[in-house]
Amino acid sequence: MKKKTIVVALGRNAFGVNLPEQKKSIIHAANAIADLVEDKYEVIITHSNGPQVGMLHRAMTEFSRLDNTFTVAPMSVCGALSQGYIGYDLQNAVRTELLDRGIFKPVSTIITQVRVDPFDPAFQQPTKTIGRHMTKEDAEEEIKKGNYVVEEEEGYRRIIATPKPIDIYEIDAIKALVQADQLVIACGGGGIPVLEQGTVLRGASAVIEKDLVSEKLADMLDADILLFLTGVDKVFLNFGTDKAQALDALTAADAQKYIAEGQFPVTSMLPKIEASVSFVTKKEGRKAIISHLDKARQSLKGLNGTVITA
Repeated sequence: MKKKTIVVALGRNAFGVNLPEQKKSIIHAANAIADLVEDKYEVIITHSNGPQVGMLHRAMTEFSRLDNTFTVAPMSVCGALSQGYIGYDLQNAVRTELLDRGIFKPVSTIITQVRVDPFDPAFQQPTKTIGRHMTKEDAEEEIKKGNYVVEEEEGYRRIIATPKPIDIYEIDAIKALVQADQLVIACGGGGIPVLEQGTVLRGASAVIEKDLVSEKLADMLDADILLFLTGVDKVFLNFGTDKAQALDALTAADAQKYIAEGQFPVTSMLPKIEASVSFVTKKEGRKAIISHLDKARQSLKGLNGTVITA
C-alpha cells in the first residue's frame, strides 16, 4: 500500500528565539515528526526561520560595522545560512529520535532556492521588518542605497518585500530523495528568494512567506496532506476575545468568507488559511490541517486541529 505523502510546516514555536532554546525546542519537533514516520506517512518538512534570519542579518551587519573589510551579508545569504544551521539541528534531532525508535531513515536538508517575479508588486510595497534598530542618519544612508525603512518607537528599521513563490529550483532533487525513502527538510524559512537572469540565479532582497512556499512544495510533490504545526490547537473565529469559537473543520468557501471578514490575523493565521485553501482546491481529495505541534499525531486521526477541505 502506497504511503500518504505529507508536507509538515513547522512554525517558529518549534525553534525558540536563540540557539539554546532551539536545541531544547527542536526535540519536541523531532518527536512529532517521528510519530508521523512511525505511522507510515512519507514526510517532507518545511520550517520557519524567524527570528533566526533576523539574528543572522543583524550579526553580519554589526560585524561589518566593526571591520569595514567585510561587507553586509545580503538577505539571500542570511536565508541560506539559516536554512543550514536550522536544518543541521533539525535533521540530527529527527535522526536520533528515529534511531531511538528502531527506525533507520536517512534525513537530508536541501538548501532550497525559490523563484520570485522581479515585477511582483511586493517589491514596491515592502512590509517585513528586518534587522537592527537604526539612527535617523543610518536610515538615511539605507534610503540612499535604495532600501526601504520604517520608523518605530525604538528607532528606524529596514523593511523588505515578501513576494509570492513561483517555482522551486531543487524540486527534482527533493523528489529523488523522497522516492529513495529519505526524510527531506526543504524550503526552510520560505526558501531563498532568487531572480532568474539567463542562466544565473541572483538572490533577491526579500523573504518569502513560509506558509505559501509550503503550499507550493506540497502541490509540486502532489502531497495528500499539508499540515501546519503551530502554537494553537485549532483555528478560531474572533480569536483573543470572549466570543472565540474553535473550528473543527473548514471548507474553502467558508474560509474565503472569513478572510473577507478579516477574521484571521495577517501575520500569523491568515497565510496558513490562504495556503490551505490554495492547496485543497487544486486537486480533489486533498486536505490541510492546522494544529498544535504537540498534537500532530492526534490531528491526523481527527482528534485535534482544524481540517480544511475543498
